Amino acid sequence: MLVVHASFPVDPAHRDDALELLPDLVEGSRAEDGVIEYRATTDVTDPNIIRFFERYEDEEAFAAHGQSDHFGTFEDAVGEYLAGEPEVVQFEVDSVTER
Repeated sequence: MLVVHASFPVDPAHRDDALELLPDLVEGSRAEDGVIEYRATTDVTDPNIIRFFERYEDEEAFAAHGQSDHFGTFEDAVGEYLAGEPEVVQFEVDSVTER
């Protein structure tokens, strides 16, 4: 399994514009083959940071997500709303234990 955590800092003046992009991205991403979980939220302490928590069956599913139409639409539009560089951290997970 592959876990991805991404943080997108958005310009406060364009926060609402950036948030409007999320429903289509999340809905489309959740429907992709190989996506186990896909969530987007704002940071609790900084509402101008959008955080993504994503789980994929494998690297191929993650790569396919990056080529999807809904991700491309998001990527093309969100750039003008950013207040800095996004940070993306990827984890390869061999096993998972629910507690």
